[in-house]
Amino acid sequence: MNPFYDPYKILTRVYSDGAHLKIALAEEKIEEAFRAGTVKTVYGVLENDAYLSLCIRTFAPKSPKLVVRTVLKIALYALLYLEKPRYAVTNDAAELLKKIGKGGTVGFVNAFLRNFDEQKVILPAGDEGLAIKYNFPLFAVKKLKEQYGERTERILSAKSRGVTVRFCRGAEQYLQSPHIRTPFEDVYIFEKFVRDHGFFAGDYTFQSVGSVAICSVVEPCENFLDACAAPGGKSVLLAEKCEHVTAGELHKHRLELIKAYCQRMRTENVEPVLSDGAVYRPEWADAFDGVLCDVPCSGLGTVSENPDLALNKREEDIPALNKIQLAILSNCARYVKSGGAIYYSTCSVLREENDGVVEQFLKENPAFCAEKADCPLDHERTRCGLQFLPDTAYGAGFYVSKLRRRS
Repeated sequence: MNPFYDPYKILTRVYSDGAHLKIALAEEKIEEAFRAGTVKTVYGVLENDAYLSLCIRTFAPKSPKLVVRTVLKIALYALLYLEKPRYAVTNDAAELLKKIGKGGTVGFVNAFLRNFDEQKVILPAGDEGLAIKYNFPLFAVKKLKEQYGERTERILSAKSRGVTVRFCRGAEQYLQSPHIRTPFEDVYIFEKFVRDHGFFAGDYTFQSVGSVAICSVVEPCENFLDACAAPGGKSVLLAEKCEHVTAGELHKHRLELIKAYCQRMRTENVEPVLSDGAVYRPEWADAFDGVLCDVPCSGLGTVSENPDLALNKREEDIPALNKIQLAILSNCARYVKSGGAIYYSTCSVLREENDGVVEQFLKENPAFCAEKADCPLDHERTRCGLQFLPDTAYGAGFYVSKLRRRS
């Protein structure tokens, strides 16, 4: 079995079809003997995609087609980051090309790998160099520098600290493994964590620190709406402090994820409902003590965990997202009772998606005001909420704002 073959299949889905990496990994049949290496390789290639692309541009007289570029990126990752012998990398790349019907390109790839010299790959200066070094969209690097100044490189270089696990019971038996204790009760970050029977028994679940932090800001209440709920982690956690949680979700197949999540965690006070957060439901008017809008966003706060997110992000995407974000927040505000609160959250580090949207909402909705929120995880207090940044929040960036409807 060629160790490059499975990484090639998965990366082809990401590069050619725009598939999400985690979905491609879950759906693609992978040779078990190579699974760990495959996962390491696909993540490594995507985490260094911009730099590997620069390597190819530096040594290829003209840009190869996508199939060859993908093979070259896998080979370069094995050569540079896994420190595999050049002859072995060249042989594996050649065998892969023949296997996928691209034998005619073997000579080019062999010559490329034979001549490649990392010492001759020069990073551009300034923002472009940062974008390549940290595999982050150039427009976003510029925005970060405008908004965070000299802290930008610390934000870009921050890496995920591991696997976050939230325990409902039985944490003690797992804490012999290396871990970080978070500020949240029974939430730990492990270097490595292998899912076992405890997962299916609902003893624990995998939930990001950002998700837990956002839920920590929500105050207990009787009737709560999680307006953009799939896959259901926040709904289940909020059900521990709210008597009843309605979990709204736009897509039917994702609604099934919420149901399965609730069943596994033995949570009975969550009601999954097919619903579009941006479309008004008159039966929900003034019906909820609290509402959470965890809106669609760029995801630029989670690139260290989802390196494929950086591939196709464009500056023009942000205003389009802002319209959706504001539409969901404005619509769901109509569901909040007098004196109740609505919470707006993203996994973005860009002000345009965070305070920018909330400020526009407050301008258009004088019945609401921003209220001070608190969270035990390190954060920056903004005009309208809390901004969590990757260099102090275990590699993740996200935002939450608490907005009170005046009595």
